[in-house]
Amino acid sequence: MRTPLILAAVCLFASCNEKSAPAVTAPATGPGAEVTAILAAAPAGEAQAIHVVRTTAKPGDEITLSGRIMGNSKPFVEGRAAFTLGDPELLTPCNEIPGDSCETPWDCCCDSKEDKKIGIASIQITGPDGRVLKDGLEGVGGLVKLATVTVTGKVAEGSSTDSLVVNASAIQVK
Repeated sequence: MRTPLILAAVCLFASCNEKSAPAVTAPATGPGAEVTAILAAAPAGEAQAIHVVRTTAKPGDEITLSGRIMGNSKPFVEGRAAFTLGDPELLTPCNEIPGDSCETPWDCCCDSKEDKKIGIASIQITGPDGRVLKDGLEGVGGLVKLATVTVTGKVAEGSSTDSLVVNASAIQVK
């Protein structure tokens, strides 16, 4: 009867002297980590209005924009790290128009097609291979319809005065 008791005591004291190895956490990898890093980065420079930047920005230029997630009925691209940024100097969400009870105020349906054309930019997060990440952004880090955000990034290849596309390196939600 004493032997099992003595063995239990020896095991107990032996385990108290063992030092457990510190837990090792694997570094975050994959698209989720890239999105997190961009949402944690601080935008560089002073933010400008989309309609102003689009007249001079050329592919490869680093720019900083400020705007709201709006400009069409689905401002987030489903299954991709991309969204539409609207220029609040040109576009007005329907919920800010007295008497308008639009169910999708972020689509800015009361604004002209011309204002929408010059007042929106496509924001995307790309991986090392230059492709848009396959992670949806809606709801991540405060990215929701009508959120005000500041974005720093490079104007993507293929962008023009008709279609401004920015590869984001920093996104800050206000």
